[in-house]
Amino acid sequence: MPAVADVLARDYDAVVHDPARLASYADSVRVVVTGGHAGVDTALLDALPGLRAIVHFGAGYDGTDVDTARARGIVLSNTPGVLDDSVADTAVGLTIDVLRRLSASDRYVRAGRWATDGPYPLQRTVSGSRVGIVGLGHIGTAIATRLTAFDCPIAYHNRRPVPGSTYRYEPSLVRLAAAVDVLVVAVTGGPGTRGLVSRDVLEALGPDGVLVNVARGSVVDEAALVELLGAGKLGGAGLDVFADEPHVPAELLDRDDVVLLPHVGSATVATRAAMADLTLANLRSFLETGTLVTPI
Repeated sequence: MPAVADVLARDYDAVVHDPARLASYADSVRVVVTGGHAGVDTALLDALPGLRAIVHFGAGYDGTDVDTARARGIVLSNTPGVLDDSVADTAVGLTIDVLRRLSASDRYVRAGRWATDGPYPLQRTVSGSRVGIVGLGHIGTAIATRLTAFDCPIAYHNRRPVPGSTYRYEPSLVRLAAAVDVLVVAVTGGPGTRGLVSRDVLEALGPDGVLVNVARGSVVDEAALVELLGAGKLGGAGLDVFADEPHVPAELLDRDDVVLLPHVGSATVATRAAMADLTLANLRSFLETGTLVTPI
């Protein structure tokens, strides 16, 4: 984010990472500030012998080799909490859009088809739809709270039940997918969740089921998703994230049963400002006290 970059350059004389120049500053780096997608991989960790902290701008940190960093005594932070509402709003918006085909209806009007082809075909009701949430963390809980207001029965899948949750826990993701109308993915990215929403899960969701993903593209078997949509074996998808961003499978571009967003889940002025403030607060705290405000 430019505002963060400006402060880093002005107040901290920060070096912008350039692999071609890495040798000129590698030994002096103590802190890296990075986005979750870029992160600090194993090769960069190896090249920065003095690194002591990694500060992530964003809730995700799947681009960083967290296990290796921790093993080397490197501390890490992210920006949890401040983006929960915006991402949850996006998930609900995608759910409504896919079920009611709002974006497709908009294109129908703009193409002049209302006048020539008549009323747009009837679509599905959002209220009362059965919803499964994959990852009932802060964002998943915010999504569930919003959809509860739509009288949607909520169930969820986690590695373990959430203490005190009133939502139904389903230990099998395949069984959860088979039991819901909409499956919303809100887990963290990284190796532990790669391919979690597998072909079996998508097939269980079925020809009337809808997938909404506001997590990471890596969590979903994207090839299977494309294939099942094309074969009519999945009812639709609302996608804010993709496996190879910014590249989106060409097969999805002309589908009215799919809504595509350019990874804008947290992209509001207020949310990004709060993320910037928390990122810089983590940096200041580490440099001044050796501790982080929101450690991972």
